[in-house]
Amino acid sequence: MTNRSFPIHRWSEEDRPREKLLKKGKSSLSDSELLAILIGTGSKEESAVNLCKRILSSVNYNLNEISKLSVNELIRFKGIGRAKAISIIAAIELGKRRKSEQATHIKINSSEAVFKLLNPVFEDLHHEEFWVVYLNNANRVIEKSQLSKGGITGTIVDVRLVLKKALQLGSVNIIISHNHPSGSLKPSVTDIELTRKISIACNSVDIKLLDHVIISKEGYYSFADEQQI
Repeated sequence: MTNRSFPIHRWSEEDRPREKLLKKGKSSLSDSELLAILIGTGSKEESAVNLCKRILSSVNYNLNEISKLSVNELIRFKGIGRAKAISIIAAIELGKRRKSEQATHIKINSSEAVFKLLNPVFEDLHHEEFWVVYLNNANRVIEKSQLSKGGITGTIVDVRLVLKKALQLGSVNIIISHNHPSGSLKPSVTDIELTRKISIACNSVDIKLLDHVIISKEGYYSFADEQQI
């Protein structure tokens, strides 16, 4: 029985999220049950599981959309205080970082590989960020690093910092990338000029700029694919 007013501790043991995880494994739990474990309790009128079902319903059961909710948006749900909201946000961020870490040390052989590596970084942002992927001579990722972040329409990039980090890491090739929160994939005049400046600077110290990838919710744009680099 999982009535809204029926607390979890009065459910049969096999139906309680924590006990279910221990007995049947994590994959046996629904998204709402996993979230319920994070928040621990619901409210007097609603179990933790039903509260989490309501939160998920508000974003059409899309976990990517939950990751975009702020603390203030989460605490609008009765039964969710600041501590519970922070727990949800922290857990989702760990999942994003795990996804991103799985993509490091891979070999970059296409713009799609760059997209898969960096999209987890950009997908929930409402502001613009500029990242650099540093590669060895086999085009395997040495490190990916945020160089700057700004507002909705742009960010300032210091070309010298791009080169400094590359030289420190002994990187042979680099890829630059930034996001367009607007959703547009069309490079701006500034994007084109920055790509040119970084390419010239890299060539001066025998480092190759392989690509500049613009990422948005609509997909990605590759300067290399479009023969603009």
